[in-house]
Amino acid sequence: MKEQEYVLYREDEYTYPAGFGFIPFLHAYLHEDSRTRPVMIIAPGGAYRFVAPAEGEIVARTFYDKGWNCFVLTYSTNMLDLAPLNGQPLHDISRAVRYVRRYAEKFNAAPDRLAVCGFSAAGHLCASLAVHYMDDEETNPDYAPFSNRPQAAVLSYPVISSGEFAHRDSFVALLGKDASEEMLKYMSLEIQVTKETVPCFLWATVTDDAVPVENSYFFSEALKKSGVPYALHIFSDGRHGLSVATEEWADNKHASPYTLRQSEAAAKAVREGAAPKPEGEAAIFLAMLGGAAAPSEPGAAAADDASGAAGDAGSENTLPEFKNDPNPEAAIWPELADLWLKKMLG
Repeated sequence: MKEQEYVLYREDEYTYPAGFGFIPFLHAYLHEDSRTRPVMIIAPGGAYRFVAPAEGEIVARTFYDKGWNCFVLTYSTNMLDLAPLNGQPLHDISRAVRYVRRYAEKFNAAPDRLAVCGFSAAGHLCASLAVHYMDDEETNPDYAPFSNRPQAAVLSYPVISSGEFAHRDSFVALLGKDASEEMLKYMSLEIQVTKETVPCFLWATVTDDAVPVENSYFFSEALKKSGVPYALHIFSDGRHGLSVATEEWADNKHASPYTLRQSEAAAKAVREGAAPKPEGEAAIFLAMLGGAAAPSEPGAAAADDASGAAGDAGSENTLPEFKNDPNPEAAIWPELADLWLKKMLG
């Protein structure tokens, strides 16, 4: 296996004001033969507050073993509530798709067999790409000729709706506390599906108490009504943040820390007085990285999202250890997704 990192922007291109020196990047897991392979770009979750290590490398290795060339995307997040993300994460994943297609020959990647795979809030990100890909404007002439529309999307316990069953903190991080009704509607993806939406594979659990299963129901029903190919798998039990749900995941193996670079930079800025300490849910995520004391009674949704990042961060800013239990029922999802994707992509 060949591992390599690829920065997605020049420094003068990346303008998100709470980056603290971070620039979004891809971490590649590539086969070292000359065979042209299907591509999967994986976006770990984290409530649009951080990028969870436990949904990155282990997912990439799982699909690598099934014959894919894989990339983990570390995209823009908003840990400190300094500036709403708005369209920045969507542009990050759009640039990632265009980047892989531009350099497809170097990566031995099939540009017409490219899927994205997102978890939780990054499920929202991948679903946003699936419905809003045409709205992302690429101004860099090196990438503008290449399409950002994937052939398929895998949505793992995704955030979808901004309505009754919303994961509120994800929408606060994305759009801000005073988001307009227009923007909340635009990012409530179950009402944005059209016949042009990308085919999707969804999976979730009935007992997810952080991102209710209704999010997956609503989106799949919208896909059905619009005639978009999809698959939906709902497992009977399991908490939020299951990743691949295996023994290896439960033992916190392959939870590589590179996905936390922006979060660590933000935590450092707070410790050094270069950024203000956040309040509420944002303070919980900062505290996980050693940036400040957490509130005494964190919200359940924030705690569940935090547990999705379980694993040793491998740096001075380490995430706490969480007790993970494998879920043999849900652990079948990568096999199901692989079969469906290969049917869809040919």
